[in-house]
Amino acid sequence: MPEYGYFLSCEQYGPAELIEQARMAEQAGFQALWISDHFHPWNDEQGQSPFVWSVIGALSEAVSLPVETAVTCPTVRVHPAVVAQAAATSAVMTGGRFRLGVGTGEALNEHILGDAWPPAHVRLEMLEEAILVMRRLFTGEEVNHHGTHYTVENARLYTVPDEPVPIDVSGFGPAATKLAARVGDGYITMTPDTSMVEQYRKGGGGAKPVSGGTKVCFDTDRDEAVRAVHRLWPNELLPGELGQVLPSPKHFEQVQTLVTEDMVRQNRVCGDDADEHVAELKQFADAGFDRIYVNQIGPDLRGFFDFYRTKVLPQLQQGT
Repeated sequence: MPEYGYFLSCEQYGPAELIEQARMAEQAGFQALWISDHFHPWNDEQGQSPFVWSVIGALSEAVSLPVETAVTCPTVRVHPAVVAQAAATSAVMTGGRFRLGVGTGEALNEHILGDAWPPAHVRLEMLEEAILVMRRLFTGEEVNHHGTHYTVENARLYTVPDEPVPIDVSGFGPAATKLAARVGDGYITMTPDTSMVEQYRKGGGGAKPVSGGTKVCFDTDRDEAVRAVHRLWPNELLPGELGQVLPSPKHFEQVQTLVTEDMVRQNRVCGDDADEHVAELKQFADAGFDRIYVNQIGPDLRGFFDFYRTKVLPQLQQGT
């Protein structure tokens, strides 16, 4: 039986709101938390972007749920040695209930210091080396590393958890999935694609956890829900590699004009039909996912959590 978690969106909410949502998620019966790690929101309408590590510190005191970043890019904007320190401290604060989800990132967040944005194959190389550096640091021993992309000298983490922080690797295509299978402690992907799960498991992932997530918009007015998605998260429906290469929220706003309300209506669960919400998450369960996270896009958070507590999670947990 998969675990069902709630996906906290740092792009759309400030720190206090995220903490309150986490409390409501725990009370509603969700079993875990994902939290996004961004420097920018995708567009100005989303309007937030708190520093994820500060929020995780607050989460460690506010709830008892496991927490994972979905996902952190440990390659350009932040050196992997610093990410390792942040992750290790998070694991200590949560009593070992923290996992580090990592990926190759987006120009939207990573180019802000003026660094060149590498092509995809180079970003994968950088991610693999970053994971190596972080794993060595999680041992608590002094690390010296002179690699292709990173240098670390006389670095030692003094605050480390009893067990090394698990590192789950995000992948949306064959190359990244191959890397996740080879070096990850788990696999993250955002579509219920059975073939990708099979590639991961057969490529070396075996029985390690596969996690996925989706966004929905609960509202008693379906049309209002569609409008909310179209206003806040049209970037979810952009094709190809645009999400990885566009450099600013303004650029996303320009291309999001191509996304229509009809496209939202056809591709996102909107409204209060419990069967539709169950079917959306069940796709991931049927594809072999172990952990499934859902995010509420619309403003009625309390209505969403009550709806999932009473009508959606009970069905999912019964396997119906």
